[in-house]
Amino acid sequence: MMTKIETVGIVSPGDMGSAVGQLLRNHGLRVVTALDGRSARTKALAEQVGLEDVGTLSNLAGVADIVLSILVPAEAVMAAQQMAAALSENAATLLYADCNAIAPQTVRQIETMITKTGARFVDASIIGPPPRTAGATRFYAAGPAVADFVGLGAFGLEIIALGDQSGQASALKMCYAALTKGLTALGTELLVAAEALGVGPALALELQGSQPLLLDLFKRQLPGMPPKARRWVGEMEEIAQTFAQVGLTPQILAGAADIYRFVG
Repeated sequence: MMTKIETVGIVSPGDMGSAVGQLLRNHGLRVVTALDGRSARTKALAEQVGLEDVGTLSNLAGVADIVLSILVPAEAVMAAQQMAAALSENAATLLYADCNAIAPQTVRQIETMITKTGARFVDASIIGPPPRTAGATRFYAAGPAVADFVGLGAFGLEIIALGDQSGQASALKMCYAALTKGLTALGTELLVAAEALGVGPALALELQGSQPLLLDLFKRQLPGMPPKARRWVGEMEEIAQTFAQVGLTPQILAGAADIYRFVG
């Protein structure tokens, strides 16, 4: 039986979460969040877009039909543990969507925590920026309850269902981010090395002549990367784990994590 969607919970309303919440609210849904213990910045972002603060995760579990977990990867498991405790307290049967950039094996760990409480679970991933421009942001989703999550497509989200196997949406995100953020890490390393070796201007001229598309990409991506670098460390580590799970080297993306740690 599919869930009727009236109230969506957001954990947590950072840059992405607040924008998703605002979009859903603009399309007629009640959007709630739990701000007890959150930072002043997070509280301000939630207030700016009109999200309703219900205080605690327990309260959120008691009123939401669907909860979207949108956090930095390093916090995904802890958030799920806290949410599982809140779900148990409320005997809630809501749908919990993990929308974080985490490895498929991490997704399955979280799925076990959530479904043990009687709640349902969907594996989701986000590709693109915070959804402030139509068509720029896509949610991929997978798992046994994917049909319920697809219902959010009626409220402004672009959702692409991949099937009923949890981990597929996160696997796609891991492979995609390995390209986009992995390439940004590589560009950062080689350009810093070129400067340290005294060949920065010569390399720039060579790239302009032989690799103009890559040079344009670096010019677009690198200037805005440093404030995000710390948040991307965990994502690169999750990609490394994903690749190791299928017998590939984790070292390339572990190195990307090192670059973002260095920049941070």
